[in-house]
Amino acid sequence: MHENILLVEDEAALRTTLSDRLRGEGYVVDTAVDGHEAFEKAANMPFDLVILDLMLPVRSGLDVCRGIRQAGMATPILILTARDQTIDKVVGLKLGADDYVTKPFAAEELIARIEALLRRVPIQTGQGVHEFGSIHVDVKRSEVTRDGKPVYLTAREFQLLRYFIERAGSTIPRKELLQSVWGYEADTLTRTVDTHVASLRRKLEENPKRPELFLTVAGVGYKFVGHSPQLESR
Repeated sequence: MHENILLVEDEAALRTTLSDRLRGEGYVVDTAVDGHEAFEKAANMPFDLVILDLMLPVRSGLDVCRGIRQAGMATPILILTARDQTIDKVVGLKLGADDYVTKPFAAEELIARIEALLRRVPIQTGQGVHEFGSIHVDVKRSEVTRDGKPVYLTAREFQLLRYFIERAGSTIPRKELLQSVWGYEADTLTRTVDTHVASLRRKLEENPKRPELFLTVAGVGYKFVGHSPQLESR
C-alpha cells in the first residue's frame, strides 16, 4: 500500500494525529493548512485521495472541492466537517465530494471510509459505447456527452452509471450499490447513494424532478431504464 493522500486540515493537533495514523496504515501523506495551499497541491501533484476539512482559512473547503472538480480532476474527495447540519454535507456531495465524515469521528471509521474510496471495483462488462436518447457513454474513454456536449461526471458518478447500464431494467437495492460501487458494508448508514443518483439525474435527465432514466423503486433502491429501444451498445 503506497497510496498518496492529501490531508487538508487547519487544526494542527488533529492534522498531526491523522497524519501519523495514516502513515501508520501505510499511506504516503502530504498536508495543507488552508484552502489555497490545498488547491495548489491538488492541482499540481498526483494524489489518490484528498481528505478535505470544510472549515478552512483563506479558501473554504467547499470552494476547494468545487475548484478541483471544475479543473476536471476526478481524485476521490472525503470531506470532514464539524458542522452538524445536513446541508453542508449535501452541498459538498453535490459539488463532487465522494463521501463525508462528521467530527468527532473514530479513527477506525475514517480508515474504513478511506479504504472504501480507494478500493477499485472491477467491472467485467460494458466496455463499449452506449447511447440512450441524447446521452452517449463511451466506457473505454470514460466520456459522457449529452446532445453532443461533454458532461463531467466524478469518478464515482461514472462508476455508478456503468453499474446501472450493465444492469439496465433490473431493480438494484441500495445495499447492493453500497457494497459493489462504494465497497461499504450493507448496513452502513449513509445517503451517498441517493445523493449520487440525484446528481446523475441533474446531469443526464431532461427533467431531474420527473426522471425517466433513473427510477426510484420505493423501499428498495433504483432501476435504470435506459434499455429502451433508444439504447444501443456496440
